[in-house]
Amino acid sequence: MSHALWLAVVASALGTLLMRVVPFLWMQRRLNSDTGLSNMPQWLGILGPMMIAAVLGVSIVPVNPNTISWLATAIGLVVTLLVWWRVRSLGWPVAAGVCIYGVVQISVALL
Repeated sequence: MSHALWLAVVASALGTLLMRVVPFLWMQRRLNSDTGLSNMPQWLGILGPMMIAAVLGVSIVPVNPNTISWLATAIGLVVTLLVWWRVRSLGWPVAAGVCIYGVVQISVALL
């Protein structure tokens, strides 16, 4: 691997580590003080849902935005939501959505 790729991997790893460790250490220090949970800032409570929404947003937009990939993404998203509605877990809906996305992409490519 090239040096640029290693640098990108290390930067990504450090960024991921810092996103998790810094709030943890900061809150650990605050929780050990006299004020406890009342000292927790509002932004810390919404940080997790915001990161999940950002990952979802990036995942929904196709890499090659054409009609077929948007159609496969929309059908995969609908199937994911329907399976989640039925089983209320995370694994099966994601697997079903990915499978349907692939089936739509391959089916359209074969036509």
